[in-house]
Amino acid sequence: MIIKKLRLQRGWSQDQLSQLSGLSIRTIQRIESGQKAGLESLKALAAVFETTVSNLQEESDMATGDRQTQKVDIEERLAFARVKRVKGFYIHLGQYLVVMTLLFTINLVTRPEYIWAFWPLLGWGAGLTFHGLRAFSLIKWFGPEWEKRQVEKYLGRKL
Repeated sequence: MIIKKLRLQRGWSQDQLSQLSGLSIRTIQRIESGQKAGLESLKALAAVFETTVSNLQEESDMATGDRQTQKVDIEERLAFARVKRVKGFYIHLGQYLVVMTLLFTINLVTRPEYIWAFWPLLGWGAGLTFHGLRAFSLIKWFGPEWEKRQVEKYLGRKL
């Protein structure tokens, strides 16, 4: 997560970081998603961010840190996850608009007497609505509280 945080602080895309560090975009994505980085990758990233390798190593040392540091780290992770959900919704919305425009164009050109494109508009629109409600945390179905209850149920104890 620290790599992603440093990258975002500088306003760089993953592609830009890839070019600056000499690493592949896929490697950057893997590191940012939480996979352990190799020493050579860490050295390349440390050079780009002008820091040491030990500063970049994931907060496995966080257990020795104080509670305030842990709380901030959890809040940052939650914020990153929420931004990712909202971004996914906006991508979905863009796809919906492009495809629906295309379908209505095809419908009006080929068979204007029957507007069949209305049906996918309704179906996909309903799915998009639920996606938006989940992305913006307006509905809590199958959310973190539900997951916690289910885990506690299967464990037979509180977390």
